[in-house]
Amino acid sequence: MEDKVKKIIEEIRPQLQNDGGDIELVSVDVATGKVNVRLKGACGSCPMATMTLKMGVEAALKEQIPEVTEVVQVV
Repeated sequence: MEDKVKKIIEEIRPQLQNDGGDIELVSVDVATGKVNVRLKGACGSCPMATMTLKMGVEAALKEQIPEVTEVVQVV
């Protein structure tokens, strides 16, 4: 599952980088389906970061990997 998550994050990364941000995979808990990421650059401090995380990153991961239950931003 972690390899699938990494692949999708690599596909999302260029979109975030175009806006001056970036994303880093911190961990994947296979037992719970929880994915921890770190938003960096402009994305880390953007007021829309939560929407980017939930409606962008989490939605893409859940769509392609049904085992993913949640994506959480860690600091």
